[in-house]
Order: sequence, then C-alpha cells, then structure tokens
Amino acid sequence: MPDRAALQRRLAEAGRWLDDRTGLSFVGKIAKKKEVPLHRHTVWYYFGGMTLFLFTIQVATGILLLFYYRPSSEEAYESVRFLMGEVRFGWLIRSVHAWSANLMIFTAFIHLFSVLLLKAYRRPRELTWVSGVILLGIAMGFGFTGYLLPWNELSYFATRVGTEITAAVPLVGDFALKLLRGGEDVTGATLTRFYAIHVAVLPALTTMILGFHLYLVQRHGMSVPPSEEDRGGGRRALKFFPGFLMRDMVGWLAALAVLTALAAYFPTELGKEADPFVPAPAGIKPEWYFMFMFQTLKFLPPHILWIFEGEMVGILAFSAAGLLLLLVPFFDPEGTGDRSRLIGRVAIAAIVFMIVMTIVGYLVSPTQ
Repeated sequence: MPDRAALQRRLAEAGRWLDDRTGLSFVGKIAKKKEVPLHRHTVWYYFGGMTLFLFTIQVATGILLLFYYRPSSEEAYESVRFLMGEVRFGWLIRSVHAWSANLMIFTAFIHLFSVLLLKAYRRPRELTWVSGVILLGIAMGFGFTGYLLPWNELSYFATRVGTEITAAVPLVGDFALKLLRGGEDVTGATLTRFYAIHVAVLPALTTMILGFHLYLVQRHGMSVPPSEEDRGGGRRALKFFPGFLMRDMVGWLAALAVLTALAAYFPTELGKEADPFVPAPAGIKPEWYFMFMFQTLKFLPPHILWIFEGEMVGILAFSAAGLLLLLVPFFDPEGTGDRSRLIGRVAIAAIVFMIVMTIVGYLVSPTQ
C-alpha cells in the first residue's frame, strides 16, 4: 500500500488537475473572503438560506415523485394513490414535498418582509429586491400549479375557483382564463398544462432568477439596517465560511426537524378522486398563502359605486399592491426620511392585514 505522503501527493495532483479545468478554487476564495455583519438584527439573515434549503428539498422530493406520477386526468389520482399505498415510504416523500412547499413560502414571506422593514433594498441592492419579489411570486406559482396535480376533489374545485378569479380582470380576463385552463373548464388539459408549468416552466425561471439573485447577494454583500448604522452597529463581522455557514446549517436542521415532524405526524391526505359532475363540497378554500386575497374578495360587495364589479376592483387593487411592492427600492433608494417611515408603516399594516384576513378566512369564512 502507498504511504500517506504519496497518497497526499496524488490527491494534491488530482486537485490541481481539477482546479486547472474548473477554477473551483476561485469559489472557495470568494467564500473565505465573504463576511456577514453582526448586529441585533443578524438573525433575519438566516431565513434566506433556510428558504433556499427548503427549495432544494422541494427539488429532491419532486424528482422522486416524478418517477411515479402520470399527468393525465385518467391516471393522476391512481398514480398518487399507488405511490402512497404501495411504494415504500411513498407517503412520506409526498408529505415532505407538500409540507416543505408550505414552509418554503412561509420562510420566503418572513425573508421578504424582514428585508423590507430593515431597508435592505437600498441602493445598490434594487435588483436584488426585485429578483427576490419575483422569486416569491414564482414560489406561490409552484404552490398553485402543484395543488391540482393529485387530481382529488378539493384540489379540483379549489383550482376551478382560483382560475375563475382571473376572468374578472378587465379586457384580458376571458383570455387569461382559457389560457390557464386550456379551455372553458378545468379538465385534463388543465392538469397537463399545470404539470408542464410546475415541472418545466417554473423550474427554468427559478434557476435563472435564483442564480441572478444569489450573484447579486454575493456582489453587494449583506446590508446593515440604517438604524444600526446610526448607532454604530454592524461594524463587527463574521466570516461566511465556516462561521456563518455553520450557524446557517443550524437553521437548516431546525427547519428539517419541523418538516419531518409535520410530515410524520400530519401526513398529507389524498381524499376523493375529482369528479367534475358532482357539486363542489362546502367550504372550498385555497392554500393559506392565498387566503388573505380570497377572503378579501369575498368581503367585497358585488358592485362598488354601482358601476365597478367588486371582484374586479379587488384584483386590480392586489395587482397594484404587487407592482408597488416590486418598485419599493425606486421610491425609497436611501431607506431614510419620511418616505421610508411611511413605507415601514404600510408594510406593518400589510402584514397585520394578511394575518387577520387569513385567520378570518379559516375561522368564519362562509361556505360556498
């Protein structure tokens, strides 16, 4: 057997050979050079990495599900039932996939609102913010398109209700409805379309925008909140590798522990197979991250000012709010002053509104 020195030389030669062709040592140099500011709000930095960690779980479990799933109205439900009942640990993989989607969107919301309240969108991080808002929208798109794929009763009628909302959009409503459904109603064509969006279109978009987002985070580093700059905080820093990465991994393990507990103790149910010819069950509701919009639209009167349809006004209002959220850095490039304080108050009001309307939606939402 070769001695230890000879083995080390061979490993070093293999490492140099690989580095000459890939330049991986450059990545290591960047990781060692990167630093993370330390201050009283540093804890909020961990939610970005936690969201990314949950996304990787989504990708891994989604690939495993693809081996058994068949995207047609005749076979989708049976393929999921076979996966859950016959494939070893199939039920667990599906539960992990479903719960990690919910946790990923939850941590993404926390990450976005913490960035908003800590003014981390300030120049030169405008595009970092814009790409992050787009990624949150894509994550919600993953949830919306994936919900239909089991082709069970709840997902079918919830998708029908959700897609009907697009018909209220002025001028393009009917076109958008047919584009989403692949026809006039939710059918097998809708399922195939949602499947293609879920496993091809959205992952491609996520790969491009997430790569751009991470590049910008690396380029500009972590932002120190203006309040910390004013009081002299954020001057201390922690090396990203290995210090911050090790702390980040503690957050990943905590998320993994919560995820596995939810998947094991509250496994995702399949329910009844979708039947378009039976009446919708009472109390159909969307996923929790759409509930605040759903419940707001339900509270609006049929007509506002006797002219405008209430649902149309609500959709336009939410669309305008989404656009304003996307453009926040351009309204408040410095993150200071009266405008910045106004944005902070509006953000807190929006958070409270979303939480209250979500709770109301689950507790007192009238049946349909």
